[in-house]
Amino acid sequence: MKGKLLIIVSFLQFSIVSFSQNYSLDHFLNQALSNSPLLKDYQNQVQSNLLDSQKILATYRPQITGNSVNVYAPVIGGFGYDQAISNGGNFSTLVTANKTLVSRKNLQNQFETINLLNQSVKNTAKISEQELKKSITAQYITAYGDLLQLNFNKEVSDLLHKEEAILKDLTQKNVYRQTDYLTFLVTLQQQALQYKQLQIQFKNDFAQLNYLSGISDTSTVSLEDPGIYLVQLPDIYNSVFFRQYEIDSMKLKNNRATIDFSYRPKANIVVDGGYSSSLAYQAYKNFGTSFGFSVTVPIYDGHQRKLQYSKIDIAERTRNYYKNFFTNQYHQQIAQLTQQLRGTEELIGQINDQIRYSESLINVNGKLLETGDAKIADFIISISNYLNAKNLLTQNNIMRLQIINQINYWNR
Repeated sequence: MKGKLLIIVSFLQFSIVSFSQNYSLDHFLNQALSNSPLLKDYQNQVQSNLLDSQKILATYRPQITGNSVNVYAPVIGGFGYDQAISNGGNFSTLVTANKTLVSRKNLQNQFETINLLNQSVKNTAKISEQELKKSITAQYITAYGDLLQLNFNKEVSDLLHKEEAILKDLTQKNVYRQTDYLTFLVTLQQQALQYKQLQIQFKNDFAQLNYLSGISDTSTVSLEDPGIYLVQLPDIYNSVFFRQYEIDSMKLKNNRATIDFSYRPKANIVVDGGYSSSLAYQAYKNFGTSFGFSVTVPIYDGHQRKLQYSKIDIAERTRNYYKNFFTNQYHQQIAQLTQQLRGTEELIGQINDQIRYSESLINVNGKLLETGDAKIADFIISISNYLNAKNLLTQNNIMRLQIINQINYWNR
């Protein structure tokens, strides 16, 4: 019987997770921000839009083109194109310079279009960055919670192994029955299985943290306390989330100005020079130049301008609907999260009181166990209550951090 007990005790030895390094939350946040292709995409979009601004300037500079047209229309045996039409041919090589005249305000309006587009991209990038930070922080908290439970269960296992040695000695002295000792070993086995399951859970959640951060590393490290605390939220109208509605409003105003400029007269200057001849008479003298000026004035387009204004008015109403809905949802969500945080912190205080009572009961039963005056069932119950209370405390502490993370998400 003693040989079987020795085998069981050997089977229940806990494997220890070894950590090669110790990482903080900032490490994973920095890696995620550095590796994110989406954030790099937004940066490239801003640079691309800046090139569009330069393209606008280039468009209104003189546009110079070279064009050569050479056509010969022979008349053979009286057959051929009418000379009055074809002139027997047309030979021209011209360099043409064309410039569209545009007002300074029109140019500013076009530059403002690019500027607002860049503001929108940058604002979207900030929101995406905030979402990425929230996602990484949430996963870090989850993995950190696994680690806390893992370390706590290791402490419980050490306590159980210590008491197991005492109980084994007292069982050999017939102070306790072997059935009592076996009952204790079953509890020890359950704790060993729980510890093993927590090891697997921590490795899986840590691997997911690496995956979200874009880190290719299969080694397991220890995690520092995330150090998350509740920060004061800015006024909603100063937040990056509300900023997008302001940018959309400025876009609509700019679109209205763009429509106005499209209905103003347009002027264009053309200058060319080169060689143009039919070769019919003194072809060597057909070098020359020409210049011209054209103006386009819109007169009537079937009230399209008014229709475009109406579309902008509809877009403005839609923007206001979304803005008002967002404002209401924001205040409702913050109030709900604040209420959850308050309730969780109150529960944590109550759990701490229960843990103190459970620790006292374990200490008392532990001393009675050493003298053979404690019941194994009572000691197991006190260990179970303590374990449940500590696990519940860890879960609520992690929940508290997750709620703070959700509130801090709006702090931009």
